[in-house]
Amino acid sequence: MLMVGLTGGIGSGKSAVSARLVERGAVLIDADQVSREVVAPGTDGLAAIVEAFSDRVLGADGALDRAALGAVVFPDEASRRRLEAIVHPRVRARTAELAAAAPPDAVVVNDVPLLVEVGLAPSYHLVLVVQTELATRLERLARDRGMDRAEAERRIAAQADDARRRAAADVVLTNDGTLAELHAAVDALWRERLLPYEANLRARRAVRLPGVSLAEADPTWPQQYARLAARIRHAIAPADLRIDHIGSTAVPGLAAKDVIDIQLAVPRLADADGPLADRLADAGFPRLPGEWWDAPRGAGSGRWPKRLHGSADPARPVHLHIREVDSPGWRYALLMRDHLRADPDQRSAYLLLKRELAASAPDSATYSTAKDPWFDEEHLRAEEWAARSGWRP
Repeated sequence: MLMVGLTGGIGSGKSAVSARLVERGAVLIDADQVSREVVAPGTDGLAAIVEAFSDRVLGADGALDRAALGAVVFPDEASRRRLEAIVHPRVRARTAELAAAAPPDAVVVNDVPLLVEVGLAPSYHLVLVVQTELATRLERLARDRGMDRAEAERRIAAQADDARRRAAADVVLTNDGTLAELHAAVDALWRERLLPYEANLRARRAVRLPGVSLAEADPTWPQQYARLAARIRHAIAPADLRIDHIGSTAVPGLAAKDVIDIQLAVPRLADADGPLADRLADAGFPRLPGEWWDAPRGAGSGRWPKRLHGSADPARPVHLHIREVDSPGWRYALLMRDHLRADPDQRSAYLLLKRELAASAPDSATYSTAKDPWFDEEHLRAEEWAARSGWRP
């Protein structure tokens, strides 16, 4: 199943998005609802809270008095941490139960108001953020919740700002227009990305870009890499393996095929098989079939075997190269990247070559092979630069 994290600031219209996704067929897990459920009367969660903070946090009906609890815990860091230690594990356990109960082909939408604030983004296949202009949010909070401006501004200031949410988002839905416009955007996302992503994930099928098409340099490529790397790191935990952004999208100013190249270093290549490969596939990075290796002619004899994974997300192609740490292929990828970052002349020459080949090469294989002679010479220049500069991978 596909796990989607949905978040947005108070008054952004996140509930309208989750409701529309449910209409399309998504399974919704509402974190606010779950957090209330695990401390409802008769639960061990409520009993633990009373044990920690006394029955002064209970209302006359025996239910949790959230205002009274807030008065106790919010002014005191230690009390807040104690409350979180009671509630958060129960919320996680209940959320896992609800997700496990969903059909195998479900798109599960986790509506989590504080998803960014508590660092949950890497645990989802996709993070969706609803973003709305501040003035619109204030107007909605006054109209729909009867909240005065000072209280609304206080609530908004207590949450992550828009920039922080955007950094965590794979998709940003702007909700400054009509409800019909929002529904149209959600429907397109459901049809064009979420459903294909779920199908690819279940089939362990990676997307591939057809042909050769260069995209202009995108300043968000490093940020996209950071989200993907965090997802990979979460998937392979507790293993602590080096992850690097490599390839043209890691070099500022270079046009490139819109594929994020990532390198994952393993102690032995055999470590890339079995459980590690399964964890990556479950996280949305299925292994590509076949045998894969690197063989730049100017960088030594023989071929350097590797494993290659892709992405199940139809809107974000990825090449995840798994190589042995300290192997020639691992070092070569880092050296080429760092030399092109450091040498503007060679960066310009490579960009010119890429544009020429993209205009003439009929397919990706021909495009890649045609670059080999340039890389033979570039490798020699890079090694000379490494020796002069004292570069180390």
